[in-house]
Amino acid sequence: MRSVVLGIAGGTGSGKTTVARSIIDRIGQTRVAYLEHDSYYRDLSHMTGDERRQVNFDHPDAFDTPLMIDHIQRLMDGVSVQKPVYSYTESVRTEMTERVDPRPLIVVEGILALENAALRALMDVKIFVDTDDDIRLMRRLRRDTVARGRSMDHVLAQYESTVRPMHLAFVMPSRRQADVVIPRGGHNRVAITMVADALVRRLSSSDGD
Repeated sequence: MRSVVLGIAGGTGSGKTTVARSIIDRIGQTRVAYLEHDSYYRDLSHMTGDERRQVNFDHPDAFDTPLMIDHIQRLMDGVSVQKPVYSYTESVRTEMTERVDPRPLIVVEGILALENAALRALMDVKIFVDTDDDIRLMRRLRRDTVARGRSMDHVLAQYESTVRPMHLAFVMPSRRQADVVIPRGGHNRVAITMVADALVRRLSSSDGD
């Protein structure tokens, strides 16, 4: 049985992770392989701390997307993969990995999940989570200061210099590639339920085949 691949994209702080988790909860975690694009940031351990801080982490080149594509293809072939574990505080790929086993549904989530044509070609269903800019900025600020120990000045400077420009250049244009656009992110329970129910029916149909 071929796995169904679901792509979920959207700007930083849009609620795409909440949408992904909500769908996974409705499908059942034992039936889902979850790959976050953020886990596939390129390893910057060869750089100094100052050099890493200059990297544009919102540009497509910051991601090792070919490795993610390879992992998705392996999962589709029924082979387990070792997903990288990335340190956001150090901006390096750690020595640890997380085993991901093949499952009926493969969820691919990230700000640029729909930007890369080769990655997009593997997806059966493509979702874009759309949330107002001011809400996304507040969520980004709260996450980076609380969870990642960054100063407010650093977060705002990064948002202005790279996050917002890359959102306009790459993230928003990828919205056109989506099959479904979910406004208001994780708060849109109606849209999430509709997508999850459609996936349940699709997976049930595949099981029957």
